[in-house]
Amino acid sequence: MRASRLVTLLLLLQNRGRMTAQQLADELEVSVRTVYRDVEALGAAGIPLYGEAGHAGGYRLVEGYRTRLTGLTADEAQAAFLAALPGAAAELGLGEALAAAQLKLRAALPAELREHAGRIQQSFLLDAPGWYGDADRTPHLATVAAAVWTRRAVVLHYRRWRAPEEIERRVEPYGLVLKAGRWYLVAGGPSGIRTYRVDQILELQPLEDDFTIPNGFDLAAHWNSSLADFRARLHTGEALVRLTPEGARRLGVTPTGDEWTQTRVPIESIDHAHGEFLQLGTDIEVLAPPELRDRIAATVRTLTARYQGHP
Repeated sequence: MRASRLVTLLLLLQNRGRMTAQQLADELEVSVRTVYRDVEALGAAGIPLYGEAGHAGGYRLVEGYRTRLTGLTADEAQAAFLAALPGAAAELGLGEALAAAQLKLRAALPAELREHAGRIQQSFLLDAPGWYGDADRTPHLATVAAAVWTRRAVVLHYRRWRAPEEIERRVEPYGLVLKAGRWYLVAGGPSGIRTYRVDQILELQPLEDDFTIPNGFDLAAHWNSSLADFRARLHTGEALVRLTPEGARRLGVTPTGDEWTQTRVPIESIDHAHGEFLQLGTDIEVLAPPELRDRIAATVRTLTARYQGHP
């Protein structure tokens, strides 16, 4: 533990320049007395650092000195690839490892690139979840992630939307995907490769069984293929509509001019399209299928009668 702390202290000085004993103590979560002892230990080991007295004083390294002690631990290497998603790293139990990895990566950079990296970190933030809806509770996420890292099979007690609603299944975790603030597990099982929502895992039993990911499996390619297949199965019908330029923009359709645009759009179902198209208000007219047009017309008549009445 102390060796790790000494390396961290050294990297802090290399990254930030002069730091007071109190600042170092706050960063390392130790007492100022411990910082004094650590600084003495580094000096005895031949590290060229010195202290400056006074209000503007503190500890600093001799100008031009750079340490090569920037090797990453396994956790830090994993966390480094989640640098754009600090929230995700924290959910996976890698928050502290991410901070340590970033410190070591910054220490390995030349001064001008280190300053540039600092500006990027201060100026850009990726917030993955959508605006509406609370974050999913994922109490088993860290255990699932551990199974992914170590290539160990697990037994899932899982809740799904169709009967039987609760199932138990042995799976081999290939990878995790964070989509719109929701975690998904891609895993191999008795019926092939399937995707499971981590927040729907009711119980999880890690096993000692090792597994090997099939040759040629690519998590990103599999996920994109699954999304395309899902959309193809989702949109089983189509509707013929007329759209104003604003309606075309909101529906993602290229307008044909400044007036109305007639086009066909895929729909999931009459019920789903009814709700989606109503949101476009007067910027859309449904021409077909007749059932959908009649449903929207009936809704409009009901709303007209309701709002023509007195409060």
